[in-house]
Amino acid sequence: MRYRMTVPAILFLESVKPLSFIGSQAMYFFEPLVRALFPLPEYERFAAMMERRENVEALLVAIERQDESERRARREEREKKRADKPPRSERKEPE
Repeated sequence: MRYRMTVPAILFLESVKPLSFIGSQAMYFFEPLVRALFPLPEYERFAAMMERRENVEALLVAIERQDESERRARREEREKKRADKPPRSERKEPE
């Protein structure tokens, strides 16, 4: 969310959702090699999570919910700043 990559992330997850089971099986296949090169304690848990399409959908929903709440907070902050500014008619003209 911080880097405004929500749309690319959603697009990527939506496009790989049908392949999530195959991807998780590939992760299990490459697990010995990956563990030999990188110490990833969450690797097996992530592979298990990717087996089910419902989990990918839940991740998509969570990303969208987080993005919407951050957009709402930014919008409210902008509106508050606008409300704090005096109208143009009341602003002092430079002399």
